[in-house]
Amino acid sequence: MSSIDIQKVSITKLEVDVIVNAANAHLLEGGGVCGAIFRAAGSRELQAACDKIGRCDTGNAVITPGFNLPAKHVIHAVGPIWRGGNGDEPKLLYSAYKQSLTVAKENGLHSIAFPLISAGIYGYPQDQAWRKALQACHDFIEANKDYEIDIIFAVIDDDVMDKGLKARAELNI
Repeated sequence: MSSIDIQKVSITKLEVDVIVNAANAHLLEGGGVCGAIFRAAGSRELQAACDKIGRCDTGNAVITPGFNLPAKHVIHAVGPIWRGGNGDEPKLLYSAYKQSLTVAKENGLHSIAFPLISAGIYGYPQDQAWRKALQACHDFIEANKDYEIDIIFAVIDDDVMDKGLKARAELNI
């Protein structure tokens, strides 16, 4: 049976099939979660793999090996930059999660860890980001009942975790 969990843990420490990087469209090493993932994986190797792909549009996702990470793979998902909510940001954020899960399924991966995409330097309001993230994951599970996947949201901040637990309770997920 598939599951959605929220844990206070560094995403780079999780022994799952795949972790998701909150990537930029050029798939370049960034700061925050992205920088931590690149450093833990091996910046040079991960950047070379990303360079072969080239870029990824907002709302989409691509996969690379995990290199030195405990996770076997990294899915690079590009979330939207928050511009007030009128530029399709909710649709694009939902799509980034859905596409990540689709890529995981296409690659036969059954455990995945997400950060809260777009809620850091991209400025997406955390409460709204949680609702889109949880809804996208729940919808994917409902639409793919024949595919078992364990979804973990990895957060390191108590306030962010509390907002996630509150959103999950409100959505009854």
